[in-house]
Amino acid sequence: GTRDPLFLAGVTFPQEYPIYEETRIKLTVYDVKDKSQETRSFLGCTTFKVGDLLKSEEQKLTLSLRTLDGGKEVGIIEVSRMTMGETEDGVTDNVTKEAQEQKCVLDCECPSPGNALENNSPLFNAVFKNPISKVYRFPAADKWLYVREQMAESILSFHIPKELISLFIKEDTSRIQELKELGELSPHWDHLRQSAISQYEQIVIAYQETLAELNKLTGSYFKPSCSRGEKTLEFIPVNLHLQRMHVHSPKRKDAVYDVITVGAPAAHFQGFKSGGLRRLLSRYEAEKRNTGYQCIYYSTEHTEKAKEVLSSINQLQPLISSHADLLLHSAQQQSSDSLKESLKMLSEKTEEFVHAFKDQLVRSALLALYTARPSCANRRTSEPSNSEEKPEVQQTNCPPPVTRQDSIPHHSEYNEEEWDRAWANVAMSLNCIIQLSDRLLEQDGHSKQSETEGSVADVITSHNTGDWHEQLYPLVVTLKECIEEVVERAKKSMTFVLLQEAACGLPQGVVLNQRRDMVFSQALAGLVCGFIIKLYTSLQDQLFLLQLHTVGIVAQYEGLLSMYSDEIGMLEDMAVGISDLKKVTFRVVEATSDDLHPVLTGRRECCTVEVKVPTQMFEQLPEEIKGGKLMKVYPILFNVGINEQQTLAERFGNISLQESINLENLELLQQYYKSFTEKLSPDSLPQFQTATDLKEMFENLQQNIDAKKKKNVEILWLAAAICRRLNGIRFTCCKSAKDRTSMSVTLEQCTILRDEHELHKDFFIRALDCMRREGCRIENAQKNAKCRKYAFNMIQLMAFPKYYRPPEGTYGKSDT
Repeated sequence: GTRDPLFLAGVTFPQEYPIYEETRIKLTVYDVKDKSQETRSFLGCTTFKVGDLLKSEEQKLTLSLRTLDGGKEVGIIEVSRMTMGETEDGVTDNVTKEAQEQKCVLDCECPSPGNALENNSPLFNAVFKNPISKVYRFPAADKWLYVREQMAESILSFHIPKELISLFIKEDTSRIQELKELGELSPHWDHLRQSAISQYEQIVIAYQETLAELNKLTGSYFKPSCSRGEKTLEFIPVNLHLQRMHVHSPKRKDAVYDVITVGAPAAHFQGFKSGGLRRLLSRYEAEKRNTGYQCIYYSTEHTEKAKEVLSSINQLQPLISSHADLLLHSAQQQSSDSLKESLKMLSEKTEEFVHAFKDQLVRSALLALYTARPSCANRRTSEPSNSEEKPEVQQTNCPPPVTRQDSIPHHSEYNEEEWDRAWANVAMSLNCIIQLSDRLLEQDGHSKQSETEGSVADVITSHNTGDWHEQLYPLVVTLKECIEEVVERAKKSMTFVLLQEAACGLPQGVVLNQRRDMVFSQALAGLVCGFIIKLYTSLQDQLFLLQLHTVGIVAQYEGLLSMYSDEIGMLEDMAVGISDLKKVTFRVVEATSDDLHPVLTGRRECCTVEVKVPTQMFEQLPEEIKGGKLMKVYPILFNVGINEQQTLAERFGNISLQESINLENLELLQQYYKSFTEKLSPDSLPQFQTATDLKEMFENLQQNIDAKKKKNVEILWLAAAICRRLNGIRFTCCKSAKDRTSMSVTLEQCTILRDEHELHKDFFIRALDCMRREGCRIENAQKNAKCRKYAFNMIQLMAFPKYYRPPEGTYGKSDT
């Protein structure tokens, strides 16, 4: 060390704390013995006026540091004005030998509670709260590198789970009503239905209570790690924060790097004694197959298809009815152009409707439902004569025989052709409307021609066309009736399929679905946070917006969980929760008020997040995005355990779960890149200083995964670098996103400074230690555990990879 050390520090004044020339600023210096225990002794203080600083030469003051009585001089302090994003002129830009020899090269901090996020933009303020900002100055080549590190909570930590719970309540309430409307069932099936309704009602009540409790919470925007196991907060992600690094370099354009840090999405309250979702779902599917004695087994794909059909019914039936009414309105006005447009829309939606129900699952479910009716044989004898009364049914050709599900019982008296005739009647009704409309439009053309030529015969023909509305009305009514018949049958049959899912899985299926809901809620909150910050940051990047609506965006999760004890279950939960994010789509909509909070629509299997953007920015977006095009997300997870528990697992346990997850997600990432190269040019991707080709990076990632090397953190480094190259969203997770996550994000930040911004190689470790000792992440530890130390001990750190070890004095006993 040195007896005359040089410390660089900085203070930022937010806009909400304005300063003027007459403002006096007092600087106090302490000798800090132990920062975690706040043990310190006063050294000296000094004051100055802002006006004196601004009027001084080179905007720099040299002040004497004195004791409280103002007598003894204890040191010198230099104050200079520096604006982030600007380069100081003169010798201060050069990295001098004297500066390189100092023990501390950094640390500037902004302890003020003000908003340090970029430009105080309302877009950021609407989503992120309580920011903490640290400012650093590091040597890079022959210039100084200015870095602002920021960390902020997000209101989405609570907003998204509350929106999602409301969606779950709505969906389950609708399912209860559908089960009640299923009609009369035999005693066995009716008993199963009542049990399923009872279970759904319990879920709705539990979710309503959870939502009520969440609505009572105010003041905080994040869930601390010590609250992981609280029941009322089980839908809330753990310790969700935005971690941002803003870099200003004299030689390069300013750059911003974002990472969302969050605890692994997992059902901490339910625990992990029986494993996590990945294992539990596999076991559940096997057990469902053995319950055939009381219900009919349908695969997961079939139940998802049933939910999709029910969703299509709820969406398409009102649309068809609306377009049919518009057609009648156009007919009443006798407007040819309007009639053509209404007919086109009605045809498209009706054809989509017919296609949605021409599925083997609907046919087989109708048969199963028929066999579940009481006294079906006696009731069925009168139905053939009723069907023969319909003239349009006789015109329908019989479809070829179909293959039934082996698990569906066959009933000799059930007439499968009735279902074919039902949806065929819809198509025939539409054809009748199309033919009549074409005839009316053709006659209208002759009528207009006759007015010009004065032909008496044509005038008579025009008069005979009569009222369009009067002619089309009966056909439209018939179409609606045919659609209603199809809807009634299809809705009940698909509800019966879902009854099987509920009946086969009672009661363990209910608990498992709740667990999946909780994990999905935590994962979705983090994803929406990451998507919004990426979108808001890239609204002016036309190449990114093109990629977004053409291919979609990668959401790459870095996991640091070990393959030992409860963390195995956490990873199993996390893997399913992140995989479920592939059913989430995003739509950008124009904000109609100052409320920019995202809105959730849809259902569990198909959730859409509507992201609001102010009108001025919305108008600049591509037409595809403004038109409401849905944008896909490709969630990717790579996990490598790094702590002492991972050491035990690698030596004495089994890490096959980690290996299989990494292999599966490598394939998914490769599929995304292949899709990208097929639709867009690689030149549209952002350019980086490191010239490594993406294909080469993929090959290196493949080799590292195949090598099965212990604690191979290079997998994480490569995956993160590929994600940035692909314009993706970065996430870093461990159990609580507090300790291991802090080591990872600070390492990633310093690696970026070294590789992309020419951070002096001799200062890499110093910068890393500095960020961990004085940066935002030690503040995160303070927020979560009320202690400015990472929850590691010396023995644990001996098992950590070299670059994941914090500096001395920053770790010790802490609740985790």
